[in-house]
Amino acid sequence: MRKKIVAGNWKMNVDLNESADLIMSIKKIYDHNPDVEVCIAPSFPFLKESSELCQGEKIKVLAQNVNDNLKGAFTGEVSIHMLKSINVDGVILGHSERREYYNEDDDLLLRKLEVSLENNFKVYFCIGESLEDREKNNHFEKVKNQLEKTVFKIDNIDPENLVIAYEPIWAIGTGLTASPEQAQEIHKYIRNLLSERYGNKISDNTSIIYGGSVKPNSARDIFEKQDVDGGLIGGASLSPQDFIDIVRSI
Repeated sequence: MRKKIVAGNWKMNVDLNESADLIMSIKKIYDHNPDVEVCIAPSFPFLKESSELCQGEKIKVLAQNVNDNLKGAFTGEVSIHMLKSINVDGVILGHSERREYYNEDDDLLLRKLEVSLENNFKVYFCIGESLEDREKNNHFEKVKNQLEKTVFKIDNIDPENLVIAYEPIWAIGTGLTASPEQAQEIHKYIRNLLSERYGNKISDNTSIIYGGSVKPNSARDIFEKQDVDGGLIGGASLSPQDFIDIVRSI
């Protein structure tokens, strides 16, 4: 049975004290639901403190990036073993901002995927189309192409260690949100692609979550769709009440 997941991506927004305050505020109003996996992704400098604050709270801590090497002369980079040593639970890969601003292409993302999964490190892997792709009705081909060049090149997928995050790029930080019907349509398409590549058992047990300007007033209608297993939340995750309201909407 696949998990319901709500993950908050804080991006480059809060300092150490603000991160701690945000976690403490979330903890105060978080009424643990064992059926929903709740995650936060603070910035690199604050991962250790965040992990310590979340111990015993059933809140998982994710990194926003990781290097594709286990160690070496890679100034400014962070490895999986470094993240594991401070009890980080997983990593977000393939986010559209990493693809666009830092030129992370499918070859690099495949290497990051491989090293993460080989080392039993959970990956929240982002795919999604631009507004131009959507307007040209090319969104199905775009997400298929992204999967074929990355995830589908890996033969043995453990659904416990892989979450697909569908994020329509045109809805990130714009205030626009895919309709529940649009979200369901493409989530079902992604699940069918997983089934074709790996079989129904893997497809049925892989969580596919939606990311794209999710707010408390839009979350429930999106999350109630059959193939939508939760959300990767950006701006709303910086408000403890909004974030928990989104968690409660599942």
